[in-house]
Amino acid sequence: MRRGNKSNKIVAEVCKEEGVSDEVSLAHYTCPQCGKKHNYRTMYETCSKRCADALAKSKLAKEANDKMGLKFDTDKLRYSLVPPAATRALAEILTFGTEKYAPNNWQLVCNPEERYTDALLRHLESYRAGEKIDPESGFSHLKHAITNIAFLLHFEDAKE
Repeated sequence: MRRGNKSNKIVAEVCKEEGVSDEVSLAHYTCPQCGKKHNYRTMYETCSKRCADALAKSKLAKEANDKMGLKFDTDKLRYSLVPPAATRALAEILTFGTEKYAPNNWQLVCNPEERYTDALLRHLESYRAGEKIDPESGFSHLKHAITNIAFLLHFEDAKE
């Protein structure tokens, strides 16, 4: 993942502001994953996540973390990548459902996999046929579809 010179300059500025010496921020560590030399200013620009993880476990990591406040979260889910429109769509349809049924009533439906698959396909087919808005709810068929997918994922996870 290459971020270019801009992030390198930002890290260099942060190092300078925090009083981290060039010796620490530019100290090289030979990565056991790829054999390349990395440092905290360039590791995310020059190599893979595995290298960054290996560097994070090094002696240099402890020394730099004591002075720079590093955060090793390269292997964590990045919820910031989820489009807010998707989260909002779920909330809108779930809120609509509480008015029509009851909160979390969707979890009590008998034979949920078949029924939510059928509902998902009805909404997708209506959308494909050119009907973008569900006439009953006034919401997009796609918002209903993503909600049905969320329900199916819930029941799939519950089986595991």
